[in-house]
Amino acid sequence: MNKQVSSLSFVSINLLLLPSTSFASSVETLDLTSSFTGYFALLVFFIAYLAVMAEEYLHMRKSKPVLVAAGIIWGSIAWVYAQHGLSESAEQMFRHNLLEYSELLLFLLVAMTYINAMEERRLFDALRAWMINKGLSLKSIFWLTGCLAFFISPVADNLTTALLMCTVVMKVGGDNKRFIAISCVNIVVCANAGGAFSPFGDITTLMVWQSGDIEFSQFFVLFIPAVVNAIIPATIMSLFIEKRFPDAVNEKVELKRGAFRILTLFLVTISLAVLSHSILHMPPVLGMMTGLGLLQFFGYFLRKTLPRSLAKKRAVAEQHHDSQRLKHLGGIVPFDVFNRVAKSEWDTLLFFYGVVLCVGGLGFIGYLSLVSEVMYTQWDITYANITVGVLSAIVDNIPVMFAVLSMSPEMSTGQWLLVTLTAGVGGSLLSIGSAAGVAIMGQARGIYTFGAHLKWTPVIALGYVASILMHLWLNEALFT
Repeated sequence: MNKQVSSLSFVSINLLLLPSTSFASSVETLDLTSSFTGYFALLVFFIAYLAVMAEEYLHMRKSKPVLVAAGIIWGSIAWVYAQHGLSESAEQMFRHNLLEYSELLLFLLVAMTYINAMEERRLFDALRAWMINKGLSLKSIFWLTGCLAFFISPVADNLTTALLMCTVVMKVGGDNKRFIAISCVNIVVCANAGGAFSPFGDITTLMVWQSGDIEFSQFFVLFIPAVVNAIIPATIMSLFIEKRFPDAVNEKVELKRGAFRILTLFLVTISLAVLSHSILHMPPVLGMMTGLGLLQFFGYFLRKTLPRSLAKKRAVAEQHHDSQRLKHLGGIVPFDVFNRVAKSEWDTLLFFYGVVLCVGGLGFIGYLSLVSEVMYTQWDITYANITVGVLSAIVDNIPVMFAVLSMSPEMSTGQWLLVTLTAGVGGSLLSIGSAAGVAIMGQARGIYTFGAHLKWTPVIALGYVASILMHLWLNEALFT
C-alpha cells in the first residue's frame, strides 16, 4: 500500500484554523493589500501553488514550495511591520498561526499512526484479498470498490480509502487499462463523497467541525446529497464497463496479532475526540492524544507477550513440520508505535504547515477580507459557496476551505453545510482537485491520468449539481 497515508485532518476549537475575532481585534494591523509587499506575497504564493499543482510532472514533493513561500511571506510581513514599530503584532499573529498548526500536527500524527498500525497488522491487505478472492465480475468490482470507498472514507479518510481500493482494481484489472482508469475515477468520486458527510472523512470537514460552525451530528444531514453525488456518475460510468469476469486470483493474507484490537482502539480514540469536543468542550486533540497513549499501552502488551505467542506458534509449526512457517516466525519483529509514527506522511504534514502559514499571512495582509467582501457580500451567498467547490477542483480544497474559515463570513448552518459539501466533492471534478486523486495518479501512473479523469468531468459535474440541489431541497429549514 502506498505510504501516502494522509489525513484525517484536524485543528483547534477556539483557535480553529482561523484567527478568532477577539484575537484579531487585539492585534494592530496594517493594510498592505495595495503595497509592494502585498503584491509580492501574492506572487510568491501563486508560484508556490503552481509548483504544488505540477507535482506529478516536476516529481518534487509538494511541501517544498509552500514551506519556502511561507518563510518568504512572513519574512516580508515582519520586515514591513518592523519599519512601523509593530514587530510585536506580526510576531503575535505568526505565533497564533503556528499554534493552530501545532494542534493540527498532533491530531494528524495520531490519525496517521493508527492507520499505519492497521496497515502493518495487515488489516487493509486482508480486506483487499477478501474482495479479490470473491471472483466477481468487472462490473461488480466497479460497484463494490465504489461502495466501500464511500463507506470506509468517513472513518479511514478519503486518501487512505482511495489507495486501498485502487490496489484492488489494479490487481483485478491486470492489463485492462480501460477498466482500471474508469474504476479509479469512480473511486476518487466515491471516496470524496463519503468523506463529505463525516467530520473525520476529509480535511475540510474537520476544519469546519472544529471551527464550531457545525455540530458533529449535523454533518450527517449531508449523507443523502453525498450519495447522490456518487451514484449519478457511477451509474453512467458503469454502462461503459465490459460484462466479463477477470482472471481468477487466489490471495491469502494472515492478519498479525492484535489487528482487530488496534481497529477497536482507533474507534475508541475517535469517540474520545468527539466526546472531548461535544461534552467536555475541550479541543478534540485531547481525545486523540489520549487514544495514542492507549495504543502505546497496547504496543507494550504486544511486545511483552510476543515471546510466549511465538513459542506457541513455533511448537505448532514444528509439530506439523512446516519449515516455511518456522522461517516466517523467525522474521517477526516486535510492534513499535514510534516506528509507525516515523512512517507517517511527513510531506503532507509539512505541506499543511506551509498552507496554514501562507494563507494566514495573506489574511494578515488583508486579502482574505477583500475576497470575503466580494464573495460573501456582493454575491449571492449560495453561488459563492458553489464557486468554492469549483475552485477546490483547481486549487485543492484545503487552502480554499482554510481561506473561507479565515474570512469567517456570517452564514446559516445550511450554508456552512453547503460549503462543506461543495469543497469536499468539488475536488472530484478534476484529478488534481483532491488528495485522493493526486495519490492515485501516482499509484496508477500512466493509466489513471489527468486526461483520463477529465473525460468524465461532465458526468461528475452532473452529480455535483444534483447533490447541491438535493441539499437545498432536503435541508431547506437549515438555511433560515
